[in-house]
This record gives sequence, C-alpha cells and structure tokens, in this order.
Amino acid sequence: MWEARLEADVISYSAGISACEKGVQWQWALQLLGKMREAMLEPNSISYNAAISACEKSEQWQRAVELLGELWAAKLEPGVISYGAGISACGKGEQWQRALALLREMCEARLEPDITYSATALGSARARKEASGSRL
Repeated sequence: MWEARLEADVISYSAGISACEKGVQWQWALQLLGKMREAMLEPNSISYNAAISACEKSEQWQRAVELLGELWAAKLEPGVISYGAGISACGKGEQWQRALALLREMCEARLEPDITYSATALGSARARKEASGSRL
C-alpha cells in the first residue's frame, strides 16, 4: 500500500495485524499498531484483539496483558475475544494467577467467558505447574 501511495486506514491496519497474528509474528503486529498511531489513526478493539492474539500465539503473555491495559486506557472495553486471548497467553506462560485474575475481571465485566477456551488455558497452566512439582 505504501509503495502504491495508498493511504492505510484502521481497517487495513487491522487486517495487517490480523495477518501477523495468523503468521505468529507478534513483533510485526506491534509495529503495525505503532505505525497506526504514528499515522494518527486510533486502533479499535479489532486492532487490539488481533495484536493480543498475536502475542498469545507467540507466548508473549506480558505483552498480551499490557495490550489489554492499553485497550482500557484507549477507553475501549475488552470483550470476550480480548480476555480469552489474554487468559490463554497467561496460561501458556504458566501465569495461572494472572489468568485467574483476568477470568475474574471478565466475569465482573459481565462478559460470558468461553468456558472451553478458559478451561483449556487454565488447565494448561495447571498441567505445567504440576509437571514442575508446584501446585495450582
């Protein structure tokens, strides 16, 4: 798009971030999110969800949690997809306490968690903890 001198909009940036998610390229996803802001475009919940999911797929739980915070700071409310990806990222990173905190936060926001997704993430964290000899 840049070479063709076409102006990118929120939709095209979000599509690019989503492609990065599918390709497990969390760094590129975050770079596109930054370029979006540089272009004076405000990321929307779809942009953030794709970036959070890219971090989740790349096992970057810290960045996924940071992006959830940025979503709130941007006055956008995280949804089931946002929280689900964050919970899964924390589960993959063996951060079960953070995963539980996000699940609790999600319930407090009156969002219905996808039980299968959440249970899988928390179960994964539990299995890893038990394998290492600690308890969940």
